[in-house]
Amino acid sequence: MLVRREGVRDQRAEFVEFYETNKDACLRAIAGSVVDRHLAEELAAEAFARAWATWPRVSRHPSPAGWVVRTALNTRVSWWRRRRREVPLAAHEPATSDASRYGIDRDVMVALGNLPSRQREVITLRLLLDLDTETTAKVLGIAPGTVTAHLSRAIRALRRGLSSTIPDHNITEVTHP
Repeated sequence: MLVRREGVRDQRAEFVEFYETNKDACLRAIAGSVVDRHLAEELAAEAFARAWATWPRVSRHPSPAGWVVRTALNTRVSWWRRRRREVPLAAHEPATSDASRYGIDRDVMVALGNLPSRQREVITLRLLLDLDTETTAKVLGIAPGTVTAHLSRAIRALRRGLSSTIPDHNITEVTHP
């Protein structure tokens, strides 16, 4: 029985280290994908709770942080399906009002919100979470070529969208590995 407790302590320490190291990057990636601060925080909390509940399996995933982001995005879809008949309040806070809290410029957050959801997911996983193309493809369940295509289209759309709002920022310097 003592061995089991030590194993649990080791798992707990490993998860705490993972959480502390990745919580901000995952939250930024989720916020960039859903473009709603409150929803992003809820989804991140839910995804990290699910990661802890299945930590032995998640820790072996090629990208545990990618797993957390993907789980958050899947949870969003599930919540949306259950709530799609709800009517939002007119006084609801705009989704991009506190973008700087995540280290993302407000104009960038607005531009991300204008992208199709798959492009937002790819851009946040590749650029905000810094996953490679192969890992991003595995996390999203799509082909690596599809990741590259979505990333290219998303960067092109962001350049167009941001060039008018940030005239003195050289958007052509945006690159992806």
